[in-house]
Amino acid sequence: MGALDFIGNKSSSGGVFGALIRLILRFFQFIFAITVAGLYGVDLHAAKQAGAYTDGKWVFAEVLAGLSAVTVLVYGIPFFKSYWAFGWDWVLFILWTALFGIFGKIYIPAHPTPKQGGIIRMKHAVWIDLINMLLWLVTACYATAIWFRSRGGRTMHTGRATV
Repeated sequence: MGALDFIGNKSSSGGVFGALIRLILRFFQFIFAITVAGLYGVDLHAAKQAGAYTDGKWVFAEVLAGLSAVTVLVYGIPFFKSYWAFGWDWVLFILWTALFGIFGKIYIPAHPTPKQGGIIRMKHAVWIDLINMLLWLVTACYATAIWFRSRGGRTMHTGRATV
């Protein structure tokens, strides 16, 4: 397990087990962000083809999915301590909560017929939004806990003062 030993040795937040958990969570955040981009992008593409108005709610969903995917890629840079940016995880959690609320209010009460494929697709998209919201909540809580736990060290140069 040479590669996993390397990850664990450089991890100040849980060793190999913590690194694997973070890797799995970030992987699912990336996959679900791309999924949301595809689900909402279908409607944006159809609106553009029809020359219709592009609703800001769908643009917000696309921008949020893009921000989330890019964030996961940045957090994947070797030696980048993603818990330093725990505030950004909280911002993304709040944005996913808003997106779930916006589209949940529209599509959760809907009862589409089998011929209404677009509404069925959007009902599925709402539940993917909920999954994204929960994933960002978990990583935000974890990163916050690690950040506060790691602050109890000593200064880098002399080691005399506590941080």
